[in-house]
Amino acid sequence: MNVSKTFLETLCTRRSYYQLANRSTIPDSRIVELVNAAALNTPSCFNSQSTRLVLLLKQEHEKLWEIAKGTLKAMLPADAYVNTEQRLNGFQKAYGTILFFESPDAVKALQEKFPIYADRFPGWSEHTSAMHQYFLWTALEAEGLGANLQHYNPLIDERVSAEWKVPANWSLKAQLVFGTPTGEPLEKTYEPLKERVFVHGI
Repeated sequence: MNVSKTFLETLCTRRSYYQLANRSTIPDSRIVELVNAAALNTPSCFNSQSTRLVLLLKQEHEKLWEIAKGTLKAMLPADAYVNTEQRLNGFQKAYGTILFFESPDAVKALQEKFPIYADRFPGWSEHTSAMHQYFLWTALEAEGLGANLQHYNPLIDERVSAEWKVPANWSLKAQLVFGTPTGEPLEKTYEPLKERVFVHGI
C-alpha cells in the first residue's frame, strides 16, 4: 500500500516548472539510467518500441536552445521576438533537455504487417511518445528536478537532425526541459470530475 500511495502521490504532484537552474539534484549517470528505463519499460503499440530518445546535457542542451533562438529570430518580426527570446533564454538556463522522436520505420512495419489498422498506427505512435514523455517528466521530478514540456518542432527539426546526426526521417515530437527548480509551479486548476469521469457498475 505504501508503494502504491507513493506512486500515486508522485503522479499527482508533477507540475510544469519554468524557473530552472543549470544544476541537477542527481548525477548524470542517474539521468541516463532514467532515460534507459523509459526506453525499455514504457508500453508501445504492438510492442513497436518506436520512440527514440536523445539526451542533451550542459553545453549540448544550451546549444539546442541557441538553435531555437536563431531559428525563431529569423522567422519573427523583431518586436515579436523579444518575448520569445526571453522564454527561450529561460529554457537555456536549465540543465538538460530530452528530445522525443518517433521512428516512422517502426510504424511502417506495423502498417505492412497489420494493414487493417494501417490508418491507426500513426496516432498510436503519438500515444507511445506521450507515455515516454510522462514517464520521464514524472521520474525526473521524483528525483527533485523540475521540468516543462515544449514543442518547437517542426521549426527546429532540420538543424537538430544535422547537429546531433539524427536520421532525417525521425519525427521530433517534444522537448522536455529540466533542471533544479528555483521557483514554484503555477497553480493548477481542475475541470469538474463529473464532466470528465463516468463510472458504471458500482
